[in-house]
Amino acid sequence: MAAHTPHVITFRTAKFDMKKETPNPINPIAGESVLLWLRDQLKAGGYEADAPATEDWGWYTGVTGAGATYLVGASAEADEPGPEIDWTLQIHRRRSLTDRLTGANKMTPGDPLSALIERLLRGEAEITAIEADRS
Repeated sequence: MAAHTPHVITFRTAKFDMKKETPNPINPIAGESVLLWLRDQLKAGGYEADAPATEDWGWYTGVTGAGATYLVGASAEADEPGPEIDWTLQIHRRRSLTDRLTGANKMTPGDPLSALIERLLRGEAEITAIEADRS
């Protein structure tokens, strides 16, 4: 059985301000601002996202829509916050134990949430260097 691989989207932007984020009490890793923006954008696409929460690797939110549930994680790569920051989004489709045992509901390259997030990012002029691994 192949391992479940999340879709990963990386990009660069000054659109999100790490300094204005709620401090992550676990690790000083940013990601809240991206997820707050994304939550608002996803509503128009028929998805609902929870308030962002912290994890040791950054921030995450639960997203539901199109008959599926996801975990979307966000983190920033910045030794010294400057105007342009490298960001990473990971998109995991939640699967039940039965799904995993039977191979059902796997995340596919054409996953609708992953495709929507990539389109949203590409639609923002301030966001550059977008790379998506949806394999």
